[in-house]
Amino acid sequence: MGYRIAVVGATGNVGTEMLTILSESDLDVEKVYAVASRKSVGREVSYGDKELKCVDLETFDFTQVDLALMSAGGEVSKIWSPKIAAAGAIVIDNSSTWRMDPDVPLVVPEVNADAVDGYKKKGIIANPNCSTIQMVVALKPLHDRAKIKRVVVSTYQSVSGGGKKNMDELWLQTKGIYSNDQFQPVNFTKQIAFNVIPHIDVFMDSGDTKEEWKMKAETMKILDPKVKVSATCVRVPTFVGHAESINIEFEEELSADEARELLRISPGLMVVDKQEDGGYVTPVECVGEYATFISRIREDSTQDNTLNLWCVSDNLRKGAALNTVQIAELLANRKLPRNAKSKAA
Repeated sequence: MGYRIAVVGATGNVGTEMLTILSESDLDVEKVYAVASRKSVGREVSYGDKELKCVDLETFDFTQVDLALMSAGGEVSKIWSPKIAAAGAIVIDNSSTWRMDPDVPLVVPEVNADAVDGYKKKGIIANPNCSTIQMVVALKPLHDRAKIKRVVVSTYQSVSGGGKKNMDELWLQTKGIYSNDQFQPVNFTKQIAFNVIPHIDVFMDSGDTKEEWKMKAETMKILDPKVKVSATCVRVPTFVGHAESINIEFEEELSADEARELLRISPGLMVVDKQEDGGYVTPVECVGEYATFISRIREDSTQDNTLNLWCVSDNLRKGAALNTVQIAELLANRKLPRNAKSKAA
């Protein structure tokens, strides 16, 4: 008998992507429930070739499911993830609420699969920040080979990282510029169309934004607490797909050629690195793809044992929905228990 799964936040960008990827996965699924807020009850969402009617989060009986894939935002998760876990389901949460909780594992299956067993403490597993996920997938095989000392990363993050409202704002601003209509920023601090904004999330006392802090703290929790990370996170006017320019300093010597071969054979990665016009991947080309793409691998001539690379991934897929489903598959491979509180258990 397959697993029973609730997708919470089923009408959002990531929730709908979760349903798509879940329908394409090898996970043995008996039943999927689309769970959303009361205003979305009865709305239909796609699950493969089926249509699911949304049910109300407030009244749904979570003892019916073995897994809950959460993408309903931090405030909802703060309240509901413990309630769902108390109902016997394992929660995989896509918000930032539980990521730094020492009793909640922060998991990227290609990087720290064994950490998933930590779900037994609170019944919750956290999905990392989208920009962190694609970076640590790229860093893992290099760290295993030559030990990373320091990472300096600049991100080029699409507006979908902030949800549908941000995508709508980019679209409306772009149309407005072409038609000479005034459209003042609403969800961004400045114009996003034909512009870049070096500001994602709130500013902290250190001068970093919270997004930059997340990349540091999460990388240390997932990969290695000794790795130093300096991040500058920038919102750019693309709809989907995050890109990162990463400078990596190692304890040991590692050539660009060896790094290229290591990355080529590593899970979750695809290397497209030709030193010619167009011999690299851009955000437009990664949309809808499962892989994290690596290009522009080269040695940094200004610093010993240091490489540069370009990393691109679909932030709604590997940066959110795909990683969540991969965690579910990882649990299943480790004989995820059925919900003991279910009448069907």
